[in-house]
Amino acid sequence: MTSPNPPAAEAADRPRKRQIDLERIGLGLAAPVLAVLLSVIIAGTLLAVSGRDPFGAFRIMWNYGTASDGQVAVLNKATVYYLAAAAAAFGFRMNLFNIGIEGQYKLAMMMAAFVGTQIDLPAFLQIPLLLIVAMFVGGLWASIAGVLKVYRGVSEVISTIMLNAIATAVIGVLLVPGILAPKTGGTTNSIQTAKISESSHFFSIETQGGTLWGFIVIAALVGVVFHFTLNRTRFGFDLRATGRSETAAKASGVNVKRMVITSIVVSGALAGLVGLPELMQNTPYFGQNVQVGLGFIGISVALLGRNTPIGIAFSALLFAFLDASGAQLPTRGDYPAEIIPVIQGTIVICVVVAYELVRRFGLKRQQQKVGAELAAQAAAAAAAQKEVAA
Repeated sequence: MTSPNPPAAEAADRPRKRQIDLERIGLGLAAPVLAVLLSVIIAGTLLAVSGRDPFGAFRIMWNYGTASDGQVAVLNKATVYYLAAAAAAFGFRMNLFNIGIEGQYKLAMMMAAFVGTQIDLPAFLQIPLLLIVAMFVGGLWASIAGVLKVYRGVSEVISTIMLNAIATAVIGVLLVPGILAPKTGGTTNSIQTAKISESSHFFSIETQGGTLWGFIVIAALVGVVFHFTLNRTRFGFDLRATGRSETAAKASGVNVKRMVITSIVVSGALAGLVGLPELMQNTPYFGQNVQVGLGFIGISVALLGRNTPIGIAFSALLFAFLDASGAQLPTRGDYPAEIIPVIQGTIVICVVVAYELVRRFGLKRQQQKVGAELAAQAAAAAAAQKEVAA
């Protein structure tokens, strides 16, 4: 008795495999899309209840976001958001909640600004130096939480939140005239470092819509290295395995304590890059004008992007679009600017619900497939027994 033709069997299986892959991709996209739709519906309802036209608000946002100047503003903001989200996502993949990105990037930005004022090397040396300083300071500050977790059992959530407050106090102590700020040229209400050297400025791209920050290249490189490290290296495998089950990882020979400290240090090093686009491309000093809240935006972006480099990219673009276009609402129409934080907040809440709904649907579909396959196998076995008996 001859077996079926293998090429024919493989050809018959290809559509089925392709269908399964498409279904998996659809389930992966369903949760964030559902979360965004729900948040837009909620925001539109709030605008309608307040007596404003929700479609007019969305039209203003869309028109600005699709214009050339709006696109540049969105890309510049998305660059910063992507770096913050990558820092958060790296910790999340290890099942670590690095809430201290806020303090890490501020300290790193301040020290990079100070180094940029004291050292003036050629640009090809100066720029890497500032990147290294920022990553070192961010990683060093984050390592405190890692050591406390490993050797004292302190939750990284609590320690990183407290380190945010301590970082603010440290900045207040150091950013005074005569230490990191110049002795003259400032006031008690506005203290800042001196301007960084010209060689510290990162390159930019002049477009029809304005100046596009060249730091978008660094963000792209971070995404590529992030993906390669997690999916193509032994370290990435150990990191994901430890994040899923520390007991199983320890049984397979992974040094869990070292993985915890290393992961949170890398997360902090990535957080150190968050403030550099602003410092090296827009405002060449560190002071009270530094943008706050980037760490928490990064967490939201990472959650929406499911902690994957590609997902985070789309999520960062969405949040940047909301911020850039939402700033036009008070000036181009009678709309409150607070509607944008409402949309962003509801996205974070809805994404948790949407992921759970999609997860349950996926499990149900998997159970149905397994049941169908078992039924088909049982029918085939029964038919074979009848054929043998005949």
